[in-house]
Amino acid sequence: MSDRPHATVKVASYNIRKALGTDRRRNPLRILKVLQEIDADIVALQEADRRFGVRSSVLPQMLIDHHTDYVPVPLDVQQDSMGWHGNAILVRKGMEVTHHDIIHIPYLEPRGVVTATVETPGGAKLSVFGMHLDLSGLWRGRQARAITELAEAAQAQHPTVLMGDLNEWRIQSGAFREFGRSFAILDCGPSFHSSRPVGRLDRIMHCNRMVPRDYGVHRSALATTASDHLPVWAEFAVATGTKGTS
Repeated sequence: MSDRPHATVKVASYNIRKALGTDRRRNPLRILKVLQEIDADIVALQEADRRFGVRSSVLPQMLIDHHTDYVPVPLDVQQDSMGWHGNAILVRKGMEVTHHDIIHIPYLEPRGVVTATVETPGGAKLSVFGMHLDLSGLWRGRQARAITELAEAAQAQHPTVLMGDLNEWRIQSGAFREFGRSFAILDCGPSFHSSRPVGRLDRIMHCNRMVPRDYGVHRSALATTASDHLPVWAEFAVATGTKGTS
């Protein structure tokens, strides 16, 4: 990729726990302030909608408009929901979303995946997958296999990044084996529990057309109380104006 023009793109993944903090207070504005601290271009959210009833978004659109530089990727689901089974993607204003979709995956408990193709102002076009995998290891492996097959097809067209709460404690797991067939899995660091992080549950994975420049866990006083997960982030150099495999 060194002989091609490239753009820098920062992505993040954050399980916001329906905006319920470790202090047991539901505070959507606090979540948005954490996103401001991270300052990513693209964010994959998990648990962005309420679980029961109409499953409305826990981040009111008015707050997003007034307190961030983001717009939610439209997923054409329920009118009051931001995501699909709680998964949502936010992109910085000025980015063009040329494709978006929801993906049904095998599950024991209700799960889904969201995806979008995004073009940055710098000219990088990439496919993004956001996910929150099952608590069952057997089902996580099946879900990872299904997602990997779709992401492999996507990376034939654009650089591809996958992000989310994998609910996986062991790097030798079936889910990691499935993802690792075609994607590099970044170890951003422990992100759960936010008050004393030991679990590397939140992951960012990428194809070989994206070169990681830096990555890690965002830990601040605000993030420690905003959710029981800390956000993870990565900054990539991404080739611009290219199609096909490299």
